[in-house]
Amino acid sequence: MEYEKKLVPILREGIHIIKMFLYKTIRPGLAEKFADRDRIYINRLTGAVINEIFGTPNWEEPFLTFNRQNALIIEREISNLATDYPALKIPVTDALRVQFICDSQEGFENVRILSRANELHLLVLDRDFPLPDQFMNLARSLGEFSDITRQMPMGSA
Repeated sequence: MEYEKKLVPILREGIHIIKMFLYKTIRPGLAEKFADRDRIYINRLTGAVINEIFGTPNWEEPFLTFNRQNALIIEREISNLATDYPALKIPVTDALRVQFICDSQEGFENVRILSRANELHLLVLDRDFPLPDQFMNLARSLGEFSDITRQMPMGSA
């Protein structure tokens, strides 16, 4: 039990790294698609799309108003994600599954998030559930690839 208490925050860090990777990946496409909009709009739209996928909408202002005013656009972009960015399916699948396990450990179970991702064709159903070290390696490599994190050299013993 103590091991799980220590593991959940570490896994949640990996989830956040993957969410940042998603942000950096889809933001340029949204900026191109909505070239007539300013940077703030694009940033909020990108964040709203990712937050909706993960079931973590931002309830604070000005994001709440933005989400309400742009609900149809947000929903359309979420619906297009699997087609526009098929390579994101694996990190989304792993991050959502790990998030579900972390939430379950903390007493929250929201199967709806996984069901919705499946309906949107964002889940790779035949993919094995990632072990913690595999998930963290994926998060770490995506973080390094997108300059979110950097590799730290290990000292020699």
